[in-house]
Amino acid sequence: MAKPDPAQFVREVRQEVARVTWPSRKETLVTTGLVLALSALAAVFFLVTDQLIQLVMRLVFKIG
Repeated sequence: MAKPDPAQFVREVRQEVARVTWPSRKETLVTTGLVLALSALAAVFFLVTDQLIQLVMRLVFKIG
C-alpha cells in the first residue's frame, strides 16, 4: 500500500474543484425558491390529506 501524501491529495482536490461547474447566484436562488415552494405545497397537501382521513375515521367509528 502506498504511503499517503497529504500534499498530493490537496493538489488533486484542487484539480477536481477546478473542473466543477458551479451554479450562478441566480440559479441557486431560483432552485432554492423552488425547493421551498414545493416543500410548502407538499406540507399543505399532507395536512389536507391527514384532515380528510381523520374526518373519515371519525365518521366510520363515530368518535367525537
